[in-house]
Amino acid sequence: MDKNSNTYTFIYAAVMVIAVAAALATTASVLKEPQLKNIEIEKKQNILAAVHKGGDVNTVKNKAAYIESEYAAYIVESFIVNGKGEQKSGNAFDVDIKPETDKIKLITAGTANAEALRKDLNLPVFVYKNDEGSKKYIIPVRGAGLWGPIWGYLSFHDDFNTVYGAIFDHKSETPGLGAEISRPNFANQFIGKQIFENGDFVSIKVMKDGAPAGDLHCVDAISGGSITCDAVSAMLHDYLGEYRAYFEKMQDEKEETNKE
Repeated sequence: MDKNSNTYTFIYAAVMVIAVAAALATTASVLKEPQLKNIEIEKKQNILAAVHKGGDVNTVKNKAAYIESEYAAYIVESFIVNGKGEQKSGNAFDVDIKPETDKIKLITAGTANAEALRKDLNLPVFVYKNDEGSKKYIIPVRGAGLWGPIWGYLSFHDDFNTVYGAIFDHKSETPGLGAEISRPNFANQFIGKQIFENGDFVSIKVMKDGAPAGDLHCVDAISGGSITCDAVSAMLHDYLGEYRAYFEKMQDEKEETNKE
């Protein structure tokens, strides 16, 4: 075949396109499983961080095995609830909270089918049990920051009110400003804060002018990161608000148990 002909050029280009496409597809297939495993390990690491576990991960040789071991040892239960506080079937770890966030946005906006959406919510709960047998309850939160999504995990004591630990992260907030929500000194402010006041749900607010001394429902905002901090406040209010029915149900059950 004449290498200078249009036919040769067309066939050569087609073969190269097919070869490159096949190589890319093979590479993607080979990398997919490790990528999914990395996502799983990162998620488990974040869940553990919300209860102050997994902090030694950078000191071990096999980080994945360490996180897997810690998760298996301390996360003793997980399940799904809806916005009515009712437990649902399904695997809590596999819940993609992005579509749940979209439902919560509609509920918060006051859509006409809010109650149906609330019943349809899939809200994960992860149960941590420490060496002394005490349990903490971990939940994910997700919202919209200044430049992209923000998310985190909060853990609660078995009063379903007081924060035991917290961790936050983001996709693209401004370095040195909103991105500081991922720093421990921001997340650690939430320890000991409460989401109920005299039985009423109030959430936890991130205060631009600083939290009043001794206030159990506020933390200090990040200087220069007020928009991201407002987004954290909104995320907590909206997400924790949908766990409210479950928390109140568990509080009532604990009160009844204490009376017996």
